[in-house]
This record gives sequence, C-alpha cells and structure tokens, in this order.
Amino acid sequence: MNTQKTVRQEAGTVEENSLRLDEEKAEQIVEALNADLADAYVLYHQLHKHHWNVEGAEFLDVHVFLQEVYEDVEDAADEVAERLQALGGVPHANMTTLAAHATVEPEDEDVYDIRTSLANDLEMMGDIIESYRQHVELAEGLGDYATGEMLREQLEVIEEHAHHIEHYLEDDSLVVESATR
Repeated sequence: MNTQKTVRQEAGTVEENSLRLDEEKAEQIVEALNADLADAYVLYHQLHKHHWNVEGAEFLDVHVFLQEVYEDVEDAADEVAERLQALGGVPHANMTTLAAHATVEPEDEDVYDIRTSLANDLEMMGDIIESYRQHVELAEGLGDYATGEMLREQLEVIEEHAHHIEHYLEDDSLVVESATR
C-alpha cells in the first residue's frame, strides 16, 4: 500500500459546489444521501445473500428476480454517491463506515428459508421507502429539486420490487406439496 497520501477532501466534509446550492443546505442533503447510500449497500448485500442461497421449486425465478433487484439497488447507490459528490460531499465508501451510518439492520449470517428471507427483504425495503419519502421532502424543502426527482425515481423502483416480493409471499402457488398418505 502506498504510504504517501494527498487528501483532496476529508470524509464528512461538504465543500462549495457548482450546483449553487448553499453549503448549509447541501450538508443536510449530503447527510441524508449518505444514509441512503449506506442503507442501499446493506440491502444490496442481503439481497445478494438470498440470491446465493435460494432453493426450492421456484429457485430459478426467485434467483433471477433477486439478481435484478440487487443490480437495481447497486445502480441506485452509484447514482446517490455521484449526486452527493456533486453537492460537494464525500460518499461513504468503506464497509465500516457504511455499516455505521446505515439506518437499517441486516439479518444475521444464517441461511433461512426463502419465505423468511423475502419477508426480511420486504421489511428492509419498507424502512428504506419511508426514509426516501422523508429525504425527498427534505431535498425539495431545501430547494434541491434534482435530488428530490432522483430519489422519487429510485423510490418508484424500490416500491415496485417491494410489491413483487409481496406477491411472492402470497399463499397462492402453482407448487403442490405431496400429500402424506
């Protein structure tokens, strides 16, 4: 590892931005976006875990679905990080910092049945949805309509995924369990 360091901007700081958003307002939005970024990576890793461990009759459909969802979450995280950098902030970028700033709790390392796993994902998504709604209001209240719009678009995607998980968790299924005779 290179021992020579030139720090261009310290983590946790917000500098003047070319978007002409007041630094005090930008600080509030950067803090909210860093929480969204941390939450996204917690969700990303949990979804990835479930993608790796899914089993059963509907394995392939759920496996593919979970990959689509975690890829969307990763894309959203990248967009959030780039936006908060444009606002003059420093995106959280290491696992320790991300874990410390996340507002959602991941499930533990154990492997659960897919119904339990999806229920855990749905619960986390619900928490993130509520947070996004608050952050849309915060950004727009501070005059940052572009961040509000970005979060709205991401909110629509996560709500759609949550709705699909809700359908997976319904009782109706084409899979028939064999009757014990």
